[in-house]
Amino acid sequence: MLFSECIKVLRKKSFLTQEAFAKEIGVVPATVNRWETRKAKPNLTAMRAIKGFCIAHNYPYNGIESCWLNDAEC
Repeated sequence: MLFSECIKVLRKKSFLTQEAFAKEIGVVPATVNRWETRKAKPNLTAMRAIKGFCIAHNYPYNGIESCWLNDAEC
């Protein structure tokens, strides 16, 4: 799975819209949309927020981080 797909799956597993997920991690909804459509990747600050979200909701983070670092399949 590509990074964009990892983020989308994480969001959908949480039953969140792009808007709600964006609010949870402190970005604007358009940013989440750009991540999910492979037009952009999160910066380090956003990745820390995503990690915090994963920890708070007991979701695995290592695969997401690996995809982000390597821009490869999870």
